[in-house]
Amino acid sequence: MESNITLEQIQNFKGKYPKQLWYLFFSEMWERFCFYGMRGMLVVFMVSHLGMNEKVANLQYGATQAWVYAFTFIGGLFADKILGLRKSLFWGGILMIIGSVILAIDPKNFFFIGLGFTIVGTGFFKPNISSMVGQLYPDGDPRRDAGFSFFYMGVNLGALIGGYICIAVAEGSMWQSIVPEHLRWNVGFGFAAIVMIISLLTFTQTQKSLGPIGLSPLKEMMVSKRKQLEIVTYVGSLLVIPLIIVMVANTHYTDYFMICIGPASILYLLYEMKNFTLAENKKLFAALIFIIFSIFFWAFFEQSGGSLSLFAVNNLNNTIGGVVLSPNGVNNSANSLFVIGFAALVGLVWLWLDKRKIEPNTVVKFGLAFLFLAGGFWVFYYTKFFADGFGRTSLGIFTFGWFVITLGELCLSPIGMSAMTKLSPSKTQAVIMGMWFLASAYGQYFAGILGANIAEASEQSSNIEKLNVYADGYLQLAIYALIAGVALILISPLVRKLMQEVK
Repeated sequence: MESNITLEQIQNFKGKYPKQLWYLFFSEMWERFCFYGMRGMLVVFMVSHLGMNEKVANLQYGATQAWVYAFTFIGGLFADKILGLRKSLFWGGILMIIGSVILAIDPKNFFFIGLGFTIVGTGFFKPNISSMVGQLYPDGDPRRDAGFSFFYMGVNLGALIGGYICIAVAEGSMWQSIVPEHLRWNVGFGFAAIVMIISLLTFTQTQKSLGPIGLSPLKEMMVSKRKQLEIVTYVGSLLVIPLIIVMVANTHYTDYFMICIGPASILYLLYEMKNFTLAENKKLFAALIFIIFSIFFWAFFEQSGGSLSLFAVNNLNNTIGGVVLSPNGVNNSANSLFVIGFAALVGLVWLWLDKRKIEPNTVVKFGLAFLFLAGGFWVFYYTKFFADGFGRTSLGIFTFGWFVITLGELCLSPIGMSAMTKLSPSKTQAVIMGMWFLASAYGQYFAGILGANIAEASEQSSNIEKLNVYADGYLQLAIYALIAGVALILISPLVRKLMQEVK
């Protein structure tokens, strides 16, 4: 019976990818449709329907996204200690569906309530499915990076479809004759609820093939006591939602939280490290270095949902090669399109280089990610030289900037997730994965601050002046990314020693 499959049988697969990867691929794909579809709508909705100015909207976006990713650390912790990966994922999906339905009913009046459910739900869902992917491979398997690259393509397939459709429908540039104007935003948010249901059904119908992966960590405990702990976790996660709503709606509370959660998570990891060997702890320190650098990467990259979203609305034309498109839809989905086109290819390149013993190690890949990031933001800066008299510039050149950045993302994000699973002992994999996403929370938080500073500098400006302010801001980000990339490559020998046998 497939439900009795052992971990060894799962990991002893032939070919490039285990079949279980396909099931997790599709479950994650629909969840990312929900997440990225909603992400693309937030800033535009806050400015156009909630009456926020662009600076406040950027700060609000940064706070919202920071909470989404910060809660992945908490979700990973409870998955590790109480629920197990599978139950945590299912519970998170239920909460995400509830949040999406609330937003679909009345996004203007229930905006922060819907976000509260979505934030907590994502925290329980996101880190655990990635951890299950890592467990499909035995230690030292060179196919793991290729597997994560393929899984990451599933993430971006959902992000591409949801990222374009939701905002294009909500803004009225798609399906105008089908969706009534007063319901466009409701339908945009409603798509997220529908696809999350599909995501959960995909997972529940295929989870037997995962064998022991993701089951309860408390299997040896009495069933009644285990159920009691699980119920307390469920109830506690519901009770924390009102607190999340208040803290998201008031960004200064988020400031206090971000000051505390990062150091607290590191202290918790240090506490856990006393149970591991010196060799294991060196690997954990290497993981921390990757986590810290990833904060800077995401702070720049995640301008996509904030300042770049407003830049797309105000300063981009709506055609590429004569095809009329939603500029913000392109901004929100172009990266995903390029990941789909190149993720598997990049994964195969790593395998090809590995067979010839010339594959760059993970540290160098991270350094390359920053160099590509710098190149992409330089392209965003360069768009200002193609502007017309109304401050609108080339959507095509802007899209090419996303192509360059995508090459950087493919050197960092799937490789980073893979590195977290390879560098962390199995007992802390979900927590380490949670810290990886917590780094994204800090990236989102700082992205909001950076975007707010750019928006503030362009306040009361004409559209052409706003274009120049935003473009010059992106040039500064390009310079900072270049410095970070060079620094990371320079310290790569030290980090490589900490990683030991892990490439």
